[in-house]
Formats: sequence, C-alpha cells, structure tokens
Amino acid sequence: MIEELVLLIAAWPTVVQGTVAGVFAGLLTGVGALPVLFGGRLGAKTQNALLGFGAGVMLAATAFSLVLPGLDHGTVVYGSATWSAMAAAVGILVGGLAVAALHAVLPHEHFVTGRDGADSAQLRRLWLFVFAIALHNFPEGLAVGVGFGGGDVANGLSLTLGIGLQNMPEGLAVAVALLSVGYTPVRALLIAAATGLLEALGGLVGAGAVTLAAPLLPFGLTFAAGAMLFVISNEIIPETHRKGHAAQATGGLMIGFVVMMQLDVLFG
Repeated sequence: MIEELVLLIAAWPTVVQGTVAGVFAGLLTGVGALPVLFGGRLGAKTQNALLGFGAGVMLAATAFSLVLPGLDHGTVVYGSATWSAMAAAVGILVGGLAVAALHAVLPHEHFVTGRDGADSAQLRRLWLFVFAIALHNFPEGLAVGVGFGGGDVANGLSLTLGIGLQNMPEGLAVAVALLSVGYTPVRALLIAAATGLLEALGGLVGAGAVTLAAPLLPFGLTFAAGAMLFVISNEIIPETHRKGHAAQATGGLMIGFVVMMQLDVLFG
C-alpha cells in the first residue's frame, strides 16, 4: 500500500506535493487539539512528555530526513563529500540564524504559560504563545516542502508524517492554554487549528524553491534542518524541563525519536 501511495504522489508536480503535504501536516495541529471538545485537560507532566515527544520526532526528522539526504544530494551537486559537508554546515548555521533573527525581531512567548487567571497581561502572553507556535510551523512546512525535492517522495512522506505527529501535541497545548483563560472548546480548537496554516505556506515555498533551482536542494534541506534544530534547542527542550519534569520530557523525546526513525525506515 505504501508503494502504491508513493507512486500516486510521484505523478504530481513537486510544488503540489509540497503544498498538499504542508496542508496535511498543518491540519494535524487541529487534530491534536480535538480532545478539548471532550473536556481534555493536560497535567504539567503529560504536557511536557508530549512536547518532548514532538522534540524527539523533530530531532530524528532533522537527522534522517534532512541532513543525511542533504549530504547525499550535495555530494552529487558539488562533486565531493567534503564540499557537501561544508555546504551542509553553512546551510544548518544559516537556517538556525534565520530563525534566531525572527525571534529577535518578532514578539513571541515560549511554550509553557502560567494559569493564574484571565487578566490582560496573561491574555497578551497567551496570544504571544499562540503566535510563537504559528511562527514555528513555517520552518517545519519548509522542511516538508523541501523534503519532496529531487523526486524523493518516500523521504517527503516520512517527513510529512513525522512533522504532523509532532504538531499534534503542540495543537493540544495551544487549545488547553486557551481553555484556561475562558475560551470555549470550539473556539480553542479552531484557533489551535489555525496555527497550522503557515505549514502549507512553508511547504509551497520550500517545494517551489527547489523546483526552480535544483542546486538549491542540498542547501534547502540543511537550512530547514538548522531552523528546526534552533526551535528544538531554544524553545521546546528548555520549556519541557522548566517545571521540573525533565524525566518525562526526556522519555517523550526518546520515544519520539524512535518513532520518527521507524517511519523513515518504513517509507524507505
């Protein structure tokens, strides 16, 4: 069945592949928020474990679906493994610096917010938190779009599913935070789902860039890897450890890493 799916999607233009994959991964943000319709609320330990799982998925996706394919494509494009490794290093650093620059310029809040009541200061912090989740979805969508470059549909599919999986706890975290300040379950779900919309734009940009300029593929893959590494290290891991639940967060990270590794093997 997987082989049939790969062949079906391979017939689509690369830009369509990347955009549809971005939409799919983004929609899973809303799917992850569905438990709020049934009274779902997360304790701190569970929330940190789920976000740790997302970090593990992103970490494995960075290694297996972005950096390694980037090195392989770079060897072909640049003519040697040495030049490929140098280009990959530049791509990773530039990707990380790009997201760091966005963080320096644009206001945002980290993943964990207090639940001390619906005062105006908390509402402002909460919306900065929602904005931060949406902002992080763009480099993830970029990674999905670039992942389909070079006709590697299997790699793109595993990356899409992995990114989608890690979007689910993010969507639930957004929805639960909104519930804590008085939003209705339906509104909380819709807003959480909306944070995934930038994933589709990222998929379009990533797939379009590598389609227009094939030599950009190795750089695009490693750029996306650097952007994701920054988000993992600067945002997710520190926040999952901040309330003293490092063991749960680390366990979630390791499980997420293993799940994404298996997905990468499954999709070949």
